[in-house]
Amino acid sequence: MQVMPINDHQLIAQYLEGNERAFKELLDRYQQKIYTSIYLFVKDETLAEDIFQEVFIKIINTLRSGKYNHEGKFGQWALRISYNLCVDYHRRGKRRPHVHMNDSFDIFDVISSHDPNAEQLIMRSQTHDSIRSLVDMLPAEQREVVILRHYADMSFKEIAALTRVSINTALGRMRYALINIRKLMAEKEIQLQ
Repeated sequence: MQVMPINDHQLIAQYLEGNERAFKELLDRYQQKIYTSIYLFVKDETLAEDIFQEVFIKIINTLRSGKYNHEGKFGQWALRISYNLCVDYHRRGKRRPHVHMNDSFDIFDVISSHDPNAEQLIMRSQTHDSIRSLVDMLPAEQREVVILRHYADMSFKEIAALTRVSINTALGRMRYALINIRKLMAEKEIQLQ
């Protein structure tokens, strides 16, 4: 007999009935994706953790007040909250997002091999550093789509909903980002291994 997993709507209902473990399950389902997207926007672990906590405080307050709309998907809704908080942070002008060359977090895995040797590891590291520096040079709208698509592993439909643009606009921004990355690679004479 197969056990059917509990969906987000059921977990929310259980949480509102007092089951704290139900909220923990929701948190476990989405925490990595939400934290990763926040971190990649703010490029600061402490700030990302603060914004992440703020996201879940807003979620708890909205659920408890009965204002959550079940028509949307919980994950997309939570990502929209995190996105809006990141945008608010940057609008306040406290900091411009950067992709740092020495980031220990590495999800942009463009080379896959089962047992890389030392030379392959060095080449992979250099490739990732080059890609991160090129992404940081993109205009904000293009950088945002690249981060959401490749770092947060979101579909273009999810990106369009999150950034409140059409799917064609999201696709266009990705297209221009790739064109710009190619131009930057040519200008800087960067070759990816």
